[in-house]
Amino acid sequence: MAWQYTPTASSGILHHYAPFLAAFEYAPFSEESAAPPQLHTLLFVGGLNDGLASTPYTKPLAHALRPNWRLVQPILSSSYSGWGTSSLDKDVLQIAECINYILNIRPNGKIVLMGHSTGCQDIMQYLLSPLQKDELARPPLAGAIMQGGVSDREALGMMLPEELCESSIRLAQSYVAEGREDDVLPASSKLSMFRQPVSAKRWLALMSPGPAHDGEDDFFSSDFTYERLMKTFGRIGSTKTPIQILFGAMDQFVPGFVNREEMVGRWKKAIRDGGGIVDEDSGVVEGMDHSLSTAEDGVMEEMIGRVLRFLRRVETRA
Repeated sequence: MAWQYTPTASSGILHHYAPFLAAFEYAPFSEESAAPPQLHTLLFVGGLNDGLASTPYTKPLAHALRPNWRLVQPILSSSYSGWGTSSLDKDVLQIAECINYILNIRPNGKIVLMGHSTGCQDIMQYLLSPLQKDELARPPLAGAIMQGGVSDREALGMMLPEELCESSIRLAQSYVAEGREDDVLPASSKLSMFRQPVSAKRWLALMSPGPAHDGEDDFFSSDFTYERLMKTFGRIGSTKTPIQILFGAMDQFVPGFVNREEMVGRWKKAIRDGGGIVDEDSGVVEGMDHSLSTAEDGVMEEMIGRVLRFLRRVETRA
């Protein structure tokens, strides 16, 4: 049966990891036994418009974890409706703050970063982007899981009329040319359908216009050459971070012309050609849509099972 929203409550711990920013740690399914001496953390970052528990599988995943793992979901400035005036770089800074906080309270634990949708772009930016001003270091990860990493450029091309795509790009480019990259695009641009303000800079990062297609968020487009993929996926090996890729065979934000198996295969090959580690459970998951909101019985269990096996392998790595 497909997931249906049901009002519910979740118990756990609220961590204040930075001024005005908090993260929620789901309590384990069973609290009968004492907490193990070494706790590991699965840090979950959602996509555009996501906030606490808005992704259908977060609570089931949290309750499926082994007793020595906890799922923690940080609230970022880009959470909920904040994505339109934020950026991947800002996400990375706040994710790093959260990781440093967790490492401070659990110095012996491992941290795996899991991203859903734009959370996958956050993982790529976290691993690959240079240190920002005043950023002294970025904590290494024990592993990373990318679930539902899709191309915003291709997804928005499906959702919006071509004329609106082109006119909105021209408007955003004119704002940037005038030094107004952080200004919000007006309602007259017809982007009000997104129900939140969107800056010129973020719109161009998502739409990633050609011919360069160099938008900050553009990692997962299907038309990239293998040479281009080697400059992104191919560099993951240098971080020594094992990667698991979970891509939905039924992801509704992927155009019909995309060969999903081939595309994910190219990503995996680029990681391996760059000396990186691709988890054996990586690949296209049958029956899985973008966020598992319409997945049939057994699909969420399959996805969660792959995550659990990856965490087990990460835990046993030296």
